Amino acid sequence: MAEESIIRIPPHHYIHVLDQNSNVTRVEVGPQTYIRQDNERVVFPPAKMVTVPPRHYCAVLNPVLRAPGAGVQFDASGQALLRHADLEIRLSQPPFPLYPGEEIQQGITALQVVLPDTALHLKALLDFEDDQGEKYVAGDEFLFEGPGTYIPRTEVEVVEISQATVIRHNQAIRLRARKECTDREGTRRVTGTPPSLPRPSLPTRSPLPAPPQTAALLTPDPQPPALPAPPQTAALLTPDPQPPC
Repeated sequence: MAEESIIRIPPHHYIHVLDQNSNVTRVEVGPQTYIRQDNERVVFPPAKMVTVPPRHYCAVLNPVLRAPGAGVQFDASGQALLRHADLEIRLSQPPFPLYPGEEIQQGITALQVVLPDTALHLKALLDFEDDQGEKYVAGDEFLFEGPGTYIPRTEVEVVEISQATVIRHNQAIRLRARKECTDREGTRRVTGTPPSLPRPSLPTRSPLPAPPQTAALLTPDPQPPALPAPPQTAALLTPDPQPPC
């Protein structure tokens, strides 16, 4: 490929071109017919752009630095600036090329659908603020409850999938807080507090659930039946014998 001077790049394809004078690699995208200069080298033949279909995502390692409304940022020599050792989740979008230094950490993956009465147990890896303005610190645990489609974040990892516990009539579930938290009713709980939930529920951020407990039915004690009296033998009364004269 390095010996060819004319490279035909089809639509939705790209190449990396290395300038051997400045040692800077740039991206050329198609469709175009690229004429290679004597001081340039084509790193690889035309490669297909990354296409993320709807309801899918991919993770890019060392993503390029983008400014709002300005696109990809470059340094003074023309090299694309990278966020080294960082990850970026890219959702469905038009096909895009990979700039020099970018890598696909996780390939095209379907978004996870969370069913009703199911939740994802999540754990924050870094401090961040979500789209609703709620702030999390590293180590916080929380739930994403279904039904819904979970959009992954680089600051969060999925610990497990939690299933709702069905609490039947005259039953309750006993919980124990692993750490300080606020339950669904807004009550502040401290470590070891055992609240009870008398209805179907998903566990909140930190309680540890136990098997449902059935309520004891309290009724007044019935009167014990009267015991029959033991049979009695009739006494035979006879006249006293006359003493002898």
